[in-house]
Amino acid sequence: MIRVGDTLLIATRNRGKTKEFREAFQQLGIAVKDLNEIEGIPDIEETGTTFEENATIKAQEVAALVGLPVLADDSGLCVDALDGAPGVYSARYAGEPANDDANNEKLLRELERIGAPSVLLPEAGEGFAALSGARFACSLVLYDPTDGSKLAAEGYVEGRILNRPRGDGGFGYDPLFWLPSLRRGMAELTPEEKNAISHRGQALKKLLALLGTGA
Repeated sequence: MIRVGDTLLIATRNRGKTKEFREAFQQLGIAVKDLNEIEGIPDIEETGTTFEENATIKAQEVAALVGLPVLADDSGLCVDALDGAPGVYSARYAGEPANDDANNEKLLRELERIGAPSVLLPEAGEGFAALSGARFACSLVLYDPTDGSKLAAEGYVEGRILNRPRGDGGFGYDPLFWLPSLRRGMAELTPEEKNAISHRGQALKKLLALLGTGA
């Protein structure tokens, strides 16, 4: 498994994600690169049925191309009233091309279609209601091709789906995600507040703990 002095490739072109991971792994003496620094890596088709399966596919296929340890993630929104949907299809729930507004609109249509109960949410403000419990989930997989070892960790943020958008920040499903513990919507948090509670941050903490124990 990866050790001090090694280089870890993050299977993303999202510089924000890379920054978060770089800060965490540099504390362990591990250098971090991402796909922006390596040419010729194609988009990996994610054919898994779970977040961990998709992250594993991405990590293993990229590692086979570059010969380096690779960290990959897959994440999404799981809505209780929709039996966990959109789940692994979160990014393209409304079809191609991926569009946040279209995905949010489809989510509300689906909850209306099944008759999800609307529970008034006075703490969110007049006219706001909760339609279902939900959670953001993230799976991180670190795969090392030198010995075939794999570490996996998952993180979650629990909340409720609002009947209409709230807040001007965030992205994806954030405008519809209410955090009862903070009495605010995800799209109302500052980037620092969001990173402190995020599903990716929770998964990363668990992964770093596994690395620290040599698991």
